[in-house]
Amino acid sequence: MLGQGLEVSALGLGCMGLSYGYGPATEKQDAIKLIRRAFELGVTFFDSAEAYGPYLNEEVVGEALEPFRNEVVIATKFGFINGVPAQGMDSRPETIRAVTEAALKRLRTDRIDLLYQHRVDPNVPMEDVAGAVKELIAEGKVKHFGLSEAGAGSIRKAHAIQPVTALQSEYSLWWREPEAEILPLLEELGIGFVPFSPLGKGFLTGAINENTTFDKTDFRNVVPRFSEENRKANQTLVEVLGSIADQKGVTRAQIAIAWLLAQKPWIVPIPGTTKISRLEENMAAATVELTAQDLADIKNALSDIEVQGARYPQQMQSRVGK
Repeated sequence: MLGQGLEVSALGLGCMGLSYGYGPATEKQDAIKLIRRAFELGVTFFDSAEAYGPYLNEEVVGEALEPFRNEVVIATKFGFINGVPAQGMDSRPETIRAVTEAALKRLRTDRIDLLYQHRVDPNVPMEDVAGAVKELIAEGKVKHFGLSEAGAGSIRKAHAIQPVTALQSEYSLWWREPEAEILPLLEELGIGFVPFSPLGKGFLTGAINENTTFDKTDFRNVVPRFSEENRKANQTLVEVLGSIADQKGVTRAQIAIAWLLAQKPWIVPIPGTTKISRLEENMAAATVELTAQDLADIKNALSDIEVQGARYPQQMQSRVGK
């Protein structure tokens, strides 16, 4: 359960990687098959954005979910010029409206269940952004308002105008910054939390080491945390996860996801994948029970490990936490 009474499955599906960010886009029919398999496995929460492609992801998600549209919650996002992050931000009210109208067509639907501002726009007052979404909600085109990678001040401003249902930001065993200020704030305001990259962009699965090479279009090539030396330094974390996973007879990925689920009842991770076998593995994490002792063991094991490297290159880091 997210904020404002929005009910979703324990885990959602992050659809970005099917068409953006991690190398070439998945072939359309394969992407549709994967999304529909997620639905068969009980997933009712699907995450997209105009910027994933741009536009391509919403079209695939819309086609895949059309047969069971009324049984799922579809989230998408606005906030970049022409849907291209490199071109900068644009959250002017007229843009929000235009993007929403276009997204409705691509998603083959008459309403967007959860509409996020992708990044806080320093040039548009948050009150104007929240006000624009409030109007779309009043018209029935949008059901719920969300923010992504927003800081505490922006969350409070937005929530005062239009109650925020969810914040989507990175959170995992190797990025725990939200615990300091954001999680207590969300608890106070009754806002749900949707962690993306719950597997550390693949690192926590153990499938990546210092010798891994990424496709030339894979954005991990420019992420400091994924430099060769940092991948080597961060391997300790993966080893610790591996030993805990082995004891419970599950995978590292399942431990990492189960750990997030154990933090708060209103946290809904959205792991993404292009492989059905990984999808099935990830979704099975919802059945992994971590005891208080397990959580204490994980906490103790990780307390001595300092993850090396920033999670974003500098120009991207400047856009988060505003």
